[in-house]
Amino acid sequence: MSANALEHLRRVDPVMGRLMDRVGACAWKPERRRTPFEALVRSVAYQQLHGTAAAAIVKRMLALYPGRKFPSPQEILATPEETLRGAGLSRSKVAAIRDLAARTIEGVVPDSRAISRLKDEAIVERLTTVRGVGPWTVHMLLIFKLGRPDVLPTTDFGVRKGFSLAYGRPEMPTPGELLAHGEIWRPFRTYAAWYLWRACDLPPAS
Repeated sequence: MSANALEHLRRVDPVMGRLMDRVGACAWKPERRRTPFEALVRSVAYQQLHGTAAAAIVKRMLALYPGRKFPSPQEILATPEETLRGAGLSRSKVAAIRDLAARTIEGVVPDSRAISRLKDEAIVERLTTVRGVGPWTVHMLLIFKLGRPDVLPTTDFGVRKGFSLAYGRPEMPTPGELLAHGEIWRPFRTYAAWYLWRACDLPPAS
């Protein structure tokens, strides 16, 4: 699939092709072993934070549950709010994570087997009913947990910044502009997003 995707992107978008040449092989690898609950909790923790800071918060949260790879929804609900706050989570993120736990127990957040049978649009519609879970958070789940090939997180800062760098634009595109341009990348928009993220790490082009 990846070979077909990369060939398609090169054919329809020469600028993307040049970016791919600079970045090299696509190393996108979904973490399929994580449950939807775990993936969403991690995404909530990472919202609006630098990756290093968010990773430290998640590490401190996991330390609250020794011997566990990741806490269950029941364990999250049994943990006092102030204990979770002590790990570095904001009050709003604690509320979102606790709602995620409750909605997982209720079945609103599906398990891995059930979610694999749902289409992208249905997953977005269903999960954005959970507190603190917006389209960006669900897009991260679709990309990094489910490995869906045609997801374009148009509000993501890194994707928009990478687009401005790769396409030589002085300003970042609006989500609408990015969505419109991304039509040519279908049905492999996830691969394009991955390369746009990598564009932010490249030295300036000569």
